[in-house]
Amino acid sequence: MVALAGHFRLSARQVVTDGTAATADVFLERPVPGRPHSGQVLAAIQPHADDIPLFAGGTVAKLIDEGYTGYLIRMSNDDMAGPGTVGATVLENEKDNQAVARVLGLKRVFDLNYSNHQMDQESRLEIRARLIFLFRLLKVDTVICYDPWGHYEENPDHYVTAAAVEAACWIAAGGKDYPEHFAAGLQPHAVKEKYYFSRGPQLVNRVVDISATIDRKVAANRVNLAQGPAGSAGARLRKSLAERGLKLPVLGDDDETASNNYIKHILLERDAEVGKRHGVAYAEPFHYIGPPPDLVEEYIRRNSVKVR
Repeated sequence: MVALAGHFRLSARQVVTDGTAATADVFLERPVPGRPHSGQVLAAIQPHADDIPLFAGGTVAKLIDEGYTGYLIRMSNDDMAGPGTVGATVLENEKDNQAVARVLGLKRVFDLNYSNHQMDQESRLEIRARLIFLFRLLKVDTVICYDPWGHYEENPDHYVTAAAVEAACWIAAGGKDYPEHFAAGLQPHAVKEKYYFSRGPQLVNRVVDISATIDRKVAANRVNLAQGPAGSAGARLRKSLAERGLKLPVLGDDDETASNNYIKHILLERDAEVGKRHGVAYAEPFHYIGPPPDLVEEYIRRNSVKVR
């Protein structure tokens, strides 16, 4: 392995998630001591209250530990995902989303409240414009979101959100789009980094070591009571197995152990598998897009000569 600014270069064409082959070099991003990202802003963007906890909770917690100020943007109101009436479902998911932000150390939540499973009927232009406003207002440097190019995504909320985020990251840097923003005191602002996750195959070029934050990821999933795997899922499984004369030792002998270990060892098994492939305990895979190189400066560096 070749060290590279806190990361490690791994061999090309490694399979890093089930069914997901990377065709470019894969970097293992490790925790960095201190707070090297102080002054930078992170937006964790999810269509639903369980997306960031499941796919990127460890990375969000890691980056917050390293100095980022973070915000959680939830696109839908989750009205189709949870127990009870539609109204009760909306309220419980709103509470869970706030709890997820607290556990991961995010500063504030923005709920955009589109109807769950129906974002493909909404104005893509409006969604994009709202995100551009937030990126400029919050001065977002880094986003974590679904991959707009991930394959076989069946949930319209996921792919509509992802496409809007990618476009908004680009347009937010422009000096002519939405001049009313500038009249209100905002400025063009470029989003410099993107961590894209996916439920299905994607081009993975970075995995993030979340071994130090896996317990925070578990905690973020535990507070996701309405639609997540938390609450009594582990306890219910332990009880149902006992009724069949079976036992999973990992679930222990009490509800607390069962709930935590159900999430850590069963629900998040993929994180352990990805970590094992890269020599760490737990890892999350992403397609990462970093700041574009300064081609002019690079050309000058390679070709300039001293003038006497």
